[in-house]
Amino acid sequence: MDVKRLLLLIPLAVLAYLLVVQWNQDYGQISYDSSPEITQSSNGAPASDPSNGDDLAVPSTSAPQSAIGDGMQDATESETASRDFIAVTTDVLDVRIDPHGGDIVYAALPQHKLTLDSDRNYVLLSDNTNRSYVARSGLQLDGQASRIVFTPERSEYRLGNNEEQLSVDLTAEVNGVDIIKRLSFERGSYAVEVSYYLANNTDAPVSARFIGQLARDNSPDPSSGVAMGMSSYLGAAYSTPDTRYDKIDFDDIQRGRFENREAQGGWVAIIQHYFVSAWAPAQNQQNLFYATTDSRDRNVAAFAGPTTSIAADGEATLSATLYMGPKVQDYLEQVAPNLRLTVDYGWLWFIANPLFWLLDKIHDVVGNWGWSIVLLTVLVKLALFPLSAKAYKSMARMRKLGPEMQRLKEMYGDDRQKMSQEMMKFYQKEKINPLGGCLPILVQMPVFIALYWMLLESVELRHAPFMFWIQDLSVKDPYFILPILMGISMYVQQLLNPTPPDPMQAKIMKMLPIIFTFFFLWFPAGLVIYWVVNNIISVAQQYVITRNIENDPSVGKGMRTK
Repeated sequence: MDVKRLLLLIPLAVLAYLLVVQWNQDYGQISYDSSPEITQSSNGAPASDPSNGDDLAVPSTSAPQSAIGDGMQDATESETASRDFIAVTTDVLDVRIDPHGGDIVYAALPQHKLTLDSDRNYVLLSDNTNRSYVARSGLQLDGQASRIVFTPERSEYRLGNNEEQLSVDLTAEVNGVDIIKRLSFERGSYAVEVSYYLANNTDAPVSARFIGQLARDNSPDPSSGVAMGMSSYLGAAYSTPDTRYDKIDFDDIQRGRFENREAQGGWVAIIQHYFVSAWAPAQNQQNLFYATTDSRDRNVAAFAGPTTSIAADGEATLSATLYMGPKVQDYLEQVAPNLRLTVDYGWLWFIANPLFWLLDKIHDVVGNWGWSIVLLTVLVKLALFPLSAKAYKSMARMRKLGPEMQRLKEMYGDDRQKMSQEMMKFYQKEKINPLGGCLPILVQMPVFIALYWMLLESVELRHAPFMFWIQDLSVKDPYFILPILMGISMYVQQLLNPTPPDPMQAKIMKMLPIIFTFFFLWFPAGLVIYWVVNNIISVAQQYVITRNIENDPSVGKGMRTK
C-alpha cells in the first residue's frame, strides 16, 4: 500500500512541477500594454534609429566566426533623418519599408490585437529605442555586399477590396546594373515574396547573391513574459533536409557558437510565443545558413543564396519568401517544408501533433475552440477508458478491503516481515494488484502533458472566446471560477479513493486539490477547461465503478469467511 501511494504521489508531484515550470515559461505574462509604442515620423512611419546596423557581409563556409558581419558601414544620422518610409497595408499586414536597403522595419498584424479589448494591432517587427526587430534583405554584387538606396514609385500602397495581390517596386542602378526590388503581397497571406530583377547593362559579367537576414535584440517577447526567473523561448531556428528543426539560442549567437551550414532548400527563423518571422529561400537551390551579430549587437539569423553569374546584357531573378505572422500550421506549411515545426510542442510532439489535428477538425465542425476542447477531452477519455477503468477498479477494491488491510497492519505492526507476508497472501486471495491503480495513471501522464503543451502553444486559442465570462481562452479566468471548479472536482475524486494508511500521506493527498487550485488560478482558461471536464468525467466513471465493486458480493468474500 505504501509503495502504491508513493508511486501515485511521485507522478502527481512531477506533473504539478512540470505544469508550473511550463506555465512560467509560456504564460508568466507581462502586461500587453507594456509593449513598446512605435515611434512615428512626420509621415506616420516608424522612426528609424540613426544607427541602422547595415551589416550584410556573408561569411564563407570556412571563414572564422570573428569575420562574420564585417565589411559594411552603418548609415549616418543625416541619411536616416531624411528617409520617408513606404507604407504598405493589406488585410493581414501593415508594414513599413525603408527605401535604404528595402528592408521591412515595421510589421503589425491587423488580425491580431495587442490585447482582447484593445484597438491597437499586435506589432511583430519594429525598430525603436525599446525594441529592434527587423527583416533585412540585400544583394552581394561582385562579392561586395552594399546597401542600395532605392527609389519607390510612391510612398503608400493599400490592397483594394477587389484586389488579390499587391506589388511594391523599388528601383535603383548600381554600376551599370539596373535593379528592381519587388515585394509581392497577397490577400490573406502573411508571406511576402521578395524578388530582385537584375539587368546587366555592362559589357562584362556580374555576380549576384541574395542575402536575407532577421535581426533582433534581446528585448523581451511582448506576447509572453517573465516569471520566477523563467520566460518563453525566444530565439532563432533553422531547418535543412538533414536537420528538420533546430534552435539557436541568442546566447549561442552572441558567443559565436553556431557553425555555418550549407544545404539545399531550408529556412531560417526567429520564433517567439505565438508568432514567427522566417526567411525561406528557393528549395531547389544550395543555400548558406549562418548566425552572427551586427554593429548594433543584435542577433542575426540569416541565409545567403547561391552566387548567380549574369552575362553582359543579361538578366537574372533572385527571390525568397519572408513570413511574418502567427504560428498557424497551415500557413507555415505553405511557405516551406518543416516550417510548421516552429509550433513547438516539446519532446512529446508525436502525441501533441495528432491531438491538435483532432482539435482542429472538431473546431471545423463546432466553430468554437472552447467546445472543441470539451469534445477533445471526451474523446481522449474514451480512448483511455480501459486504462482508467482498470485503475479505478483497483482503487475501488482497495477502498472496500481497506478495513481488513488495516486490521492486518495492526495485528502484525511490530513484525514488518510477517506483516508483508500476510499482506501478500491477502492480495493473492483477493486478486489485488497493489500497483494496479498507479501504472495505468503513469501510462496516461504523457498524454496529459502533451495536451498541456499543445493547448499552450496554439495561437488559435489567443483571444478566442468560449462562453459567458470566458472571452479569451489563452489567459486566466478573470473570476477564477474554473480553477475553483477544478479543485472541487479533484476533491470529490479523492473522496472516492481509498484512504492512505499512512497519516502523513493522507494529509498530503488532502492538500493536493488546494495546491492544484492555487497553480491553476493563473493558468489559461483553455487548459483549465480541459482539466475540469477531465475531472468531471473521471468522477462519474470512478463513482460507477466504485459503487459496482462495493455492491459486488464476491469482493471481500475471503474477509467474511474468516
